[in-house]
Amino acid sequence: MTQQPGSGRPAGAHRLVLESREQCSVSGVLRVASFDDKTIVLETDCGALTLQGSELQIQQLDLDAGTFAVQGVISSATYSTGGAGGRGAGRGRRRGGLGVGRRLR
Repeated sequence: MTQQPGSGRPAGAHRLVLESREQCSVSGVLRVASFDDKTIVLETDCGALTLQGSELQIQQLDLDAGTFAVQGVISSATYSTGGAGGRGAGRGRRRGGLGVGRRLR
């Protein structure tokens, strides 16, 4: 397995776990692009990931390990097309609309 450039973690080591729509953990996180109590935008190995809900609170963030956890009422998780090192890299928009993605309900 290849390494993600500039980090000690494997490339493509992205995982999203949603528990009862109240807790979410994500691996393969490169950076937090923006956040507030209703929207969190992460850049992951598989592209931009937007989490939306209410009362969102970041519980854990370790960019060296690429891990992130949030708690609150999670109403949607949307991936943009393309992204940094992910499948379809270079296609789609990076910010300002985040492109068309899949929404989990």
